Amino acid sequence: MKRIRVPGSTANLGPGFDVLGLALKATSASQKFSVCLELYVEQLPEGSSVPGKCEIICKGEGAGTFRTACEENLVTKVALYVLRSHGIRGFPSPVRITMVSGIPSCRGLGSSAAAVVAGVMLGNEIGHLNLSKERIFDYCLVVEQHPDNVGAACYGGFIGAFMKLQAPPSEPSETLSNSLDEPPKDIASYHQFSLNTDVKMVVIIPDFHLATTDARGRLPQKYSLEDAVFNAQRCSLLPGLLGETPLNPAKISEAMRDRLHQPYRMDLIPGFERVLQTMEHEVYPGLLGVCLSGAGPSILALATSNFERIAEAVCSILREAQDIRYDWQVLEVDHDGATCCDVLS
Repeated sequence: MKRIRVPGSTANLGPGFDVLGLALKATSASQKFSVCLELYVEQLPEGSSVPGKCEIICKGEGAGTFRTACEENLVTKVALYVLRSHGIRGFPSPVRITMVSGIPSCRGLGSSAAAVVAGVMLGNEIGHLNLSKERIFDYCLVVEQHPDNVGAACYGGFIGAFMKLQAPPSEPSETLSNSLDEPPKDIASYHQFSLNTDVKMVVIIPDFHLATTDARGRLPQKYSLEDAVFNAQRCSLLPGLLGETPLNPAKISEAMRDRLHQPYRMDLIPGFERVLQTMEHEVYPGLLGVCLSGAGPSILALATSNFERIAEAVCSILREAQDIRYDWQVLEVDHDGATCCDVLS
């Protein structure tokens, strides 16, 4: 049996809108969310009566909302696209795929990016295609045109990425349903930055969903030169600052500021504006900076200590604005990225 594992991720880090991402992992098995997606792929006997030669079992976070038909589940739809582009119509032999999700969906923690990366890895494995990681990255970006999320999920670590080719004109759903073509090569470039090992990610996860498409719809079509320069200046310094020893909280907190997406999404996350105004490193020792995780609604705090105090302070502000449940976890950087290995059944 094969196990495909893909980490969750946080993207749009600080000023790095559609640029900077971090792959995430839980610090212990006892935490509520494993923050990864795992597929267990088991070959079934030939002649097994399985629709589409693919039986899907979903477990874990949000399992009840996942589609279990091969042509409808995002992971297997992506795998079918990869196979189809190599002249393989459908799954070559019957398989049982057990999907175990530890990534809260629609919370800004890379659940869709992980599903897309897992789907490409699945197609590569089942079709015996021997795709390189770089080619897997190309396939992922045809479906999910967010290189910060996809790059972090695929390669792991702290990454910056940019698209070199324009996004395909078709919608991802059309690509998955109809396309027979392989994607262009070398669609995007990425770079892995060093991150000071003391830096942890405190993620505050609200008990409500926010679709990326809804959050993206709040953004303007044009930005002022002043705001573009503001973000470019900070984005150019933040990766270097986060890799330094010793860390400089004053510089990092300033470099974490953003004008391209967070101001337009404030009202989607009640209390977030006050979080940005009050969570300062002078008041909370160990705090480096706060931002949305992806498009939200989860909130990310980079910190080196006092994790519980920081998390509870953010939760307290959010609860005053909206009386719902908030979970929080301290996470580390996942340096492995997407992997596939043999496991005992």
